Amino acid sequence: MPGRTNRFTRFAHPALPILVPVLVVSLLLAACAGGAGTAAKPAAAEGLSGEVSDQSRGGFEAVPDPGGSDTSYADLADRQIVKTGEITIRVSAVPTTVGTVRAMALELGGYVGGSSAAGADEAATLTLRIPADRFDAAIGRLHELDGEVIAEATREEDVTGQVVDLDARIRNLQASEAQYRALLQQATKIEDILTVQGRLDDVRGQIEQLQGQLDQLSNLADLATLTVTLVPDETPISSTADGWDAGAILESAVAALVGLAQAVAAAAIWLVILGIPLALLAGLVVLIGLRLAPGLRRRRVEAAD
Repeated sequence: MPGRTNRFTRFAHPALPILVPVLVVSLLLAACAGGAGTAAKPAAAEGLSGEVSDQSRGGFEAVPDPGGSDTSYADLADRQIVKTGEITIRVSAVPTTVGTVRAMALELGGYVGGSSAAGADEAATLTLRIPADRFDAAIGRLHELDGEVIAEATREEDVTGQVVDLDARIRNLQASEAQYRALLQQATKIEDILTVQGRLDDVRGQIEQLQGQLDQLSNLADLATLTVTLVPDETPISSTADGWDAGAILESAVAALVGLAQAVAAAAIWLVILGIPLALLAGLVVLIGLRLAPGLRRRRVEAAD
């Protein structure tokens, strides 16, 4: 044992008694630093006003996408196309055709969004909402109706970019909403709670507004809008108008007037030829009677005496 003690003493470093206390002190300081870092997290709630101010200055658009990926056109399985169209058809019976168009919309999986009609002999307008993939089929069915297509127009608008933009903005705002909710849980001061709650309400309002726009675009892309106008057939009126000839009527009236004039002239001729001699003869008879009348009266008187 005395020999081993001598060897240990011989190989021990002279500075070992000083290094051991220094090492122990370093370990204690490191442990204290770790504990201080852990305790710093709850203390962040006390300085919450500064964090809220920084968040406000940063703006909602600066919050990264929670998914960690950049949305692009390639992420959409189908492009978002809004289809609209108008078609005008001349038909012989408007009420009957209105019923046919309504039934057609239901058969294609759509519905009639609105309609207007003044009367049986007036034009009618129907707004059809048809699934986008049946839009061309609906136009084909309308061409098969018992009538004449007199006007037609269709349009297609690609709203894929708008859908992608709205979706990205909504996800961005949702990330901001999550951060504000986390801050609200840490807040302890009334001022901080009110500030964060106001920011949270503002973000939620923006999300709902953008979500409404996105839903509207999606609805327009899923269901095409087709406006159908039915006008009554004006063929009977046209036929009557075509049969009316003003020149022929004028000629008939002139012919009737000439015939009347001829009849008057014929009567005058007959009056001149027959009337004057008869009048002269009648006058002569009267004159003779007047001359013979005094002699006849004297004879009657003499015969009476």
